[in-house]
Amino acid sequence: MLDYSQEEKEIFMSEALKEAQKSLDKAEIPIGCVIVKDREIVGRGHNAREELNQAIMHAEVMAIQEANRTVGNWRLLDCTLFVTIEPCVMCSGAIGLARIPKVIYGACNQKFGGAGSLYDILRDDRLNHRVEVETGVMEADCAKIMQDFFRQSRERKKEAKRLAKLEVVQDM
Repeated sequence: MLDYSQEEKEIFMSEALKEAQKSLDKAEIPIGCVIVKDREIVGRGHNAREELNQAIMHAEVMAIQEANRTVGNWRLLDCTLFVTIEPCVMCSGAIGLARIPKVIYGACNQKFGGAGSLYDILRDDRLNHRVEVETGVMEADCAKIMQDFFRQSRERKKEAKRLAKLEVVQDM
């Protein structure tokens, strides 16, 4: 029931990347997520912290909320969560609380990862719910959108500094 062909994994990860693009279009960190049940998407989400001014509006949280409404249950049994970047600690906790049995993510999150890189909340034997985790699906595409975002962000900051210096010189 939770086994997907490589082609299906790439189709759903492509949908998660479309969600990430929505974040990118709003100058948000571009992470996207879809939740699948019976090979149909039941929840979608993308980072919207800046847009909604809410710290918890991560892609996974948005997708879980929508899937809860679609399925009509807080338990998302028989669902798979596809996300472009490894879930953070908060999102890993939410995934466990929603009882999602499987997570597939594209690229690792070395600084905030809660599903294997920094912490491994989803597979921690001390918790009452453990999640099957698969990594590396469309990894290069998932990493690239993040790398491009942060590179462009650094360039914008550098340009803003340069313009600020010019303004100071002109005011003299």
